[in-house]
Formats: sequence, structure tokens, C-alpha cells
Amino acid sequence: MSVRVYLPTTRAGLAALVGGDDDWRAVAGAEPVVAEGDSEDEEYAALMTAADASTALYETLGEAGRRRVVVVAEVASPDAPVGLGDVASVHLDTDDRAANADPDDDLAWFVPEELQHLL
Repeated sequence: MSVRVYLPTTRAGLAALVGGDDDWRAVAGAEPVVAEGDSEDEEYAALMTAADASTALYETLGEAGRRRVVVVAEVASPDAPVGLGDVASVHLDTDDRAANADPDDDLAWFVPEELQHLL
């Protein structure tokens, strides 16, 4: 049985994942978010919680840009290693965001095969 995790990261963290960095979660720097249930609303809430954590990462790491990035993966447990093959989708902002941007703005959705084009 697997669990779906929502991993907040930054564009640098996404590049580390695509580049095959085994320790990319250390680059990502945030804890995974797990939906409290299987409903669409609960999954959306987990996605948006991870998106908020992604915003905080940019501020913590001092990384340029403010594109929220959330990697969604199917893994054995929330703390399991995540490789590119575990990725179900990636959600991100297609443009840098202003500091006062609405935190509830939706993210664009991409399949793993599109990741190379997002960097």
C-alpha cells in the first residue's frame, strides 16, 4: 500500500529531483504533507498547505523567484525516499509571484514527463 505525499520545494529542489540527486529532499528542505483523507477537498487542502510551505522555503533559503512548487509522489511512507519514478505530478506557478500574491491562487499541473521543460 502506498501513501500520496505533497512535497513542498523550490525550483532548485525540482532541478535536483530531475537531475537524479538522491538527496534532493534535503535541497527541498520541507516536510511532506499528507491529506487527512481520500476526498478531493482533503487532497486539495494538502496541496495548498504544501504550496504555502513552498513559499516559506523561498524566504528561508533566500532563493530568487517565488514560484510555489509541490511534487506529488506515491511512496511507501511519508518519510520514504522519493525518486523521479515515484512522482505522480508536479504543481507549480508558471510565473514568479509578487510578495503580496493571493495564497489561494491555483497552481498549474504537470505530468512527470514534462519536468525537463519546467526548469
